[in-house]
Amino acid sequence: MSGSSPAARLQRLFEGRRLTPTQRRIAHSMVRRAVDAPFLSSVELAELAGVSQPSVTRFAVALGFDGYPALRRHLREVTPAGTAGGGGVEDSLNEYQQAVRAEIENLRQLSDLLADPAPVERAGRLLAGSRPLIVLGLRAASSQARGFGYFAAKVHPDVRVVDEGGSMLHDRIDAARRAGASALMCFALPRHPREAVDALAYAREQGLTVVTVADSAFAPVAAHSDLLIPAAVGTGLAFDTACAPMLLGRALLEAMCDGLPEAQARLEEFDARAAARGLFVE
Repeated sequence: MSGSSPAARLQRLFEGRRLTPTQRRIAHSMVRRAVDAPFLSSVELAELAGVSQPSVTRFAVALGFDGYPALRRHLREVTPAGTAGGGGVEDSLNEYQQAVRAEIENLRQLSDLLADPAPVERAGRLLAGSRPLIVLGLRAASSQARGFGYFAAKVHPDVRVVDEGGSMLHDRIDAARRAGASALMCFALPRHPREAVDALAYAREQGLTVVTVADSAFAPVAAHSDLLIPAAVGTGLAFDTACAPMLLGRALLEAMCDGLPEAQARLEEFDARAAARGLFVE
């Protein structure tokens, strides 16, 4: 267990557990502070997660430990030698450098996750087989949805990006379903809009398979996703950074292309048209 990133070890500890919403919040907070988690007191973890100290104790018991001290002792035992909750080079970095380092760690976590390519490959097949394909992302996730939709449209015959909420949201899901859609690709980032959660619940009621990229396996959209692949966001700056979700989106595009026999021909056709129009400056 010691041969992977701190966040990956925590994710495995939580996998398969039936956690309450409060406990998922604690788990999410620990994953976001994976390096520091073995060194946090129950009071510090409670403050970090915005819950009560007894909730932290119940969380540890739900994971099979006698209490929080036993959980923390376990985390320290599986932490590689030389890892600490503070000190060292990190303390000399300014806030911008620390934000970059945190994103590098998020990408390492994603790399560990992708050691098993099966979930991404399955998602690629689902997305490739949906005609049309709905791509949903609201508020903070809207740019992820638009970026994914922009590239997906180069190889997929019918991509419908939904990046705004409102009363038309369900109508657009209905229209795509009537046109033959079988899957919905969702990007969900904090803070999670209630509309996005409701939209996924509605999409599944209509028979759509929901593939989600979210910041955590414990995100609110998890309960309404058929396949959720987590990619952590950076939280060190005033606004979250989302390098890992963007890269995961590109990996899903690659897997989708593998499921579209005509993808290469479509790309070559686009390049030919772009060259004829002088679309890009070389």
